[in-house]
Amino acid sequence: MRESEMTRRALLGGTLSAAAAISLPVPAAAHGHGHGRTTEAATRYGRVRGRRQDGIVKFLGVPYATPPLGALRFRAPKPPRPWSGVRDAVDFPNPAFQVTGGEMGPTGNGRMPAPSEDCLYLNIWTPAADGRRRPVMFYNHGGGYMIGSGSATGQDGTRLAKLYDVVVVESNHRLGLLGYLYLGFARDDYAANQGMLDILAALRWTAENIENFGGDPDNMMVWGESGGGAKTAAVATMPSAAKLFHKASIESAAPLRFPTRDGAVNRADRTLHLLGLTRRDVRRLHDIPAARLLEIQVSEAAGGVAPWGDPDPVLPGFGAFVDGRVIPRHPFADGAAPFSAGKPLMVGTTRDETVFFSLFGPPDIFRIDDAGLRRELSRTYQGAELDRIIETFRRSRPDATPAQLYFAITTSPIWRDAIRIAEAKMAQRRAPVYMYQLAYPNPEVVPGTDFPLGSPHASDIPLKFANTGGDRPAGERATARHMSALWAGFARDGRPHAPGVPRWPAYTRRDRATMWIDARCRIVNDPDQRERLFWENRS
Repeated sequence: MRESEMTRRALLGGTLSAAAAISLPVPAAAHGHGHGRTTEAATRYGRVRGRRQDGIVKFLGVPYATPPLGALRFRAPKPPRPWSGVRDAVDFPNPAFQVTGGEMGPTGNGRMPAPSEDCLYLNIWTPAADGRRRPVMFYNHGGGYMIGSGSATGQDGTRLAKLYDVVVVESNHRLGLLGYLYLGFARDDYAANQGMLDILAALRWTAENIENFGGDPDNMMVWGESGGGAKTAAVATMPSAAKLFHKASIESAAPLRFPTRDGAVNRADRTLHLLGLTRRDVRRLHDIPAARLLEIQVSEAAGGVAPWGDPDPVLPGFGAFVDGRVIPRHPFADGAAPFSAGKPLMVGTTRDETVFFSLFGPPDIFRIDDAGLRRELSRTYQGAELDRIIETFRRSRPDATPAQLYFAITTSPIWRDAIRIAEAKMAQRRAPVYMYQLAYPNPEVVPGTDFPLGSPHASDIPLKFANTGGDRPAGERATARHMSALWAGFARDGRPHAPGVPRWPAYTRRDRATMWIDARCRIVNDPDQRERLFWENRS
């Protein structure tokens, strides 16, 4: 099995939330809206009323585009319709249409409504709607282009806004088939990458309106984790977005390449076939219930485009692709986009990314022996190459158990491609790039085993949002304090810095300085050098 297929299946094989999977803490601010005082702010389309609570003001469910319903399905987003009076913005909006997650709808925990096609809304957390020009942190949620919401608990923006005097913005945008089914081969008025065009519309709305919410439209950071990191890479590869943001952070994602338009056309033809339609029937897609489209989306594990590895060149999943206009090029395979050259970049991973993806199945993988290690890795590597990779990682990590070696080996290609992104950015010689690894060794064990969680995929989300409660271990709270302050510092002036954290040098080929984020942060030059050299020699 190719690396991309292995990670794609792991990433998209279930819809359990990260919070459920690895016991992420729930911030106090997430439990209901309470009462609080109301605050109003103006937008270009009408006034909105938010709620002051938990020391900040929350504007939830602000429309940034017209609902993409009926004839607007599969088309580029339209600006919102103006309204008279004052519109309430005190409740989380509908997530994009998707397989329902644990915080959504009547069977969820009450945090947000059920998924809907009427989803083009954003949330704003701000210290005050006072006209001050604070740094803006525009976050793209993860979920492999298939699931997720800009309202999820782990990424609640309350504490980030309150602690660091920044404005946090998160959008809902079309996902999966509704967001990325390409119909441009049939009619010119159908969009390509409509889900990314939604993010572009939300980013443009933010640039045009955020000053009224206490933010600085001339100091906007775009960031995201996993699928949200891939979306952030896409934003940096969209010429129309170049003037709308000033720095970026790509987290636990390393998309060197996107699928091509040919692949998107193949996926569209396959989708039409599964619906019993042909290219002549494209207009009938507007009348098919969204629930039926979702059934087709999951019927053959179509999935989404994984946030790292090479996508399937023939029949990719749903996600950002190179269409030639909205996204004219691959993100980093051929160098970084020249129109984003002047924007500082952060890029990195968690230390134990792939542990997360094994939490959804039987715990046997966490107890494998040497024979089991070879068996599992032989799904991707064979023969002499398999021998070399095991030998390399044993020498690099002599005290690791077979299970630890398995997760180190399967995580390593993600770090390898993150390095390639950093090197592509560095080669432009226009703006610095900063590399990191989240290395907090969470001692909690995988249920039914004695295997410690470490720092798996998605464990960074509550840390960088400072959403760790007082009942969490002291080491975790210290890590969250460092990580959230570093990200807010980067948002402020394009240089990640925080109290009590060593100076973070820009990444260079000479030193390969990497911030090791933990309860005590430190700079590690060229971490796991032997493993990096293995991948370089392999290619």
